Amino acid sequence: MFKRLYLLLIVAAALACNAAPSAPARKVGDNDLQPDEQQSIVCRSVAQLISEHNYKKVDLNDSISTIIYNEYLKKIDDNHSYLLASDIKDFDQYKTVLDDDIKSGNLNNVFYIFNVFLKRYNEYVNFAVAQLGHNFDFTKNETFTYDREKLPWPASEGELHQLWAQRVKYDLLNLELNGKTLAENKALLKKRYTNILSQSNKLSSQDVFQAFMDAFTIAIDPHTNYFIPSAAANFNIDISRSLEGIGATLQSQNDYITVTSVVPGGPADKSKQINVDDQIIGVAQGKTGEFQDIVGWRIENAIALIRGKKGTVVRLQILPKGGGTTRKPKVVEMVREKIILQDISAKKEIRTYNDNGKIIKIGIINLPAFYLDFADYKSGNPNYKSTTRDVKLILDSLKNEHVDGVVMDLRQNGGGSLMEATELAGLFIKTGPVVQVRDTRNQVDVEKDDDPSVTYSGPLAVLVDRFSASASEIFAGAIQDYGRGLIIGTQTYGKGSVQRIIDLDEVINPSLRDRIARLAGKTKTVATGSQNTFGQLNLTIGKFYRISGGSTQHKGVLPDITFPSLIPLDKYGEDTEPSAMPYDVIAKTDYTKVADLSTVIPELTKLHEQRMNNSASYKYLLSDIADIKKHDAEKSITLNEAQLKKQRDEDEQKLFERTNERRVALGLPALKKGEQPPKGEDLDFLKREAGQILTDYITLDNKITLR
Repeated sequence: MFKRLYLLLIVAAALACNAAPSAPARKVGDNDLQPDEQQSIVCRSVAQLISEHNYKKVDLNDSISTIIYNEYLKKIDDNHSYLLASDIKDFDQYKTVLDDDIKSGNLNNVFYIFNVFLKRYNEYVNFAVAQLGHNFDFTKNETFTYDREKLPWPASEGELHQLWAQRVKYDLLNLELNGKTLAENKALLKKRYTNILSQSNKLSSQDVFQAFMDAFTIAIDPHTNYFIPSAAANFNIDISRSLEGIGATLQSQNDYITVTSVVPGGPADKSKQINVDDQIIGVAQGKTGEFQDIVGWRIENAIALIRGKKGTVVRLQILPKGGGTTRKPKVVEMVREKIILQDISAKKEIRTYNDNGKIIKIGIINLPAFYLDFADYKSGNPNYKSTTRDVKLILDSLKNEHVDGVVMDLRQNGGGSLMEATELAGLFIKTGPVVQVRDTRNQVDVEKDDDPSVTYSGPLAVLVDRFSASASEIFAGAIQDYGRGLIIGTQTYGKGSVQRIIDLDEVINPSLRDRIARLAGKTKTVATGSQNTFGQLNLTIGKFYRISGGSTQHKGVLPDITFPSLIPLDKYGEDTEPSAMPYDVIAKTDYTKVADLSTVIPELTKLHEQRMNNSASYKYLLSDIADIKKHDAEKSITLNEAQLKKQRDEDEQKLFERTNERRVALGLPALKKGEQPPKGEDLDFLKREAGQILTDYITLDNKITLR
């Protein structure tokens, strides 16, 4: 259904042939970064594609311009630590101009803003280096406000000097508490700050362009994205589902390389010591190599250091997530592997529950993604790898082991193949619709399961969390609409939009491609299918709707039985994105419910709540959530060494005691100080409870009527 639209996109973008003349750039320094003609062409082409073919059909006007402007400032100085209030007052003249700049391809104002920022950035990092020559008094009762996002921009250079002097003192104090000498710590910090300066000197005009285009597209919707050629290559490596390294996705956040996801089955996952939101501050090669401090590094340079040949050893210095600002670094050693993401398969386990003397066996299928080896599938290979094929084999084996029920664990499953979501649902229902898709022309296409066979017809539950998204929401929504199973967990992410990948080399006028090639000094013309020149646009072109008519967009899937969430719902999810498309409803499609579970859900909820009222593990979970909220609310920290050390020691002791209390509550032995828990040990209280809820359902099954 998208073929015609794609042709329209090609024709429309091909009309954007000539870049409009730009106003002369304002100079900040002799080494200012400057836009080029290629970026101007891309900017105009992307603007036209978004304006005419994005699902939201957003007009580029002064209102959108203001949003883009604010997003751009957040991109370059989200913590208000470099730019002055006077800089912002100067930049405000562009607040309602950027929409016109984008349409004309004029990037001079955008680059002027960035060059002012870069000048300030280098000034204050150099200031930090100079501060290391001073003496420090760690007995004074000072505090450092490290989270300045909602504070006013500094009014003067003197205010910024004070801020940076405190930051240097805080960085040094953190190192002091790790036992090295003051001279060693100053030398390490000087090296760190020098690295930051070195990385900033390596910034190119493409980095500026990517930052601005990120601000532009996020103002339209969270899932329309432009990628410069190098970023497009990385994106396509990611969706090809193969990589080599430690098996973790990284981002740069406030000068720290931060883990944003861990690949199941990869070295990071196997280590059991790396988690989402951990920060990597140092990298060493081999078992004896010297650590290289990477705080402040560019993300691609840090990744290049972390990745490496399969079979080689890398050691990482990690600041663990949580624990506020008193965290102590730890060293994690791993052997790099070749990670084929499509080989990260569904896995099974069996748990047993005692119900008044009767043993209930629950099979649990852990599904990390909706994967499909599309190349094998397209080539006709009968043994192509896919989610549905793997889960079908697991279901057959679970039936042979005589399980009484099955839990599909889709927590942190961000989605994947729409075809797989549809076919997976088909393993649990006969025939019928699974999801509706509405395109930019308001035409609705219904994705159906046409296979009348049912692989598993027994009791079913689907476990979800805030990071269950896209295809996970399609599957969970269909199971809930049919009444085929229970949905347990927390509200899902709410990503209900459809994107198409557009290679801009295929839509921009060939004469312009050749012209850019000549300007770049290439001797051959740039042909479609060769190395990408103009980058890639991921354009939102559709929206998912459940078969009952409600969208999965923004609202996600609401569980039948709710668990408290360790993932802050007010920080993550589609409904936290200001530019996200709203929830809406279309006509439901024709389908027949399998059962009406509304009659049994209140009783299951009552049994669940009774267990939780008497569960030590549940109380610890609520306490963990409260601690996370407390640490998230912290904005400053003491610069008094004795007070900070006391706070850190108390936090470490509290964490140690809490860990042992949780272990004892789960029937596991307490750990001794410094002892590491056994690998593979299961502390997943919520998964256990999901199995218990399904056990309750099986017990109550004879009290409800199934259709």
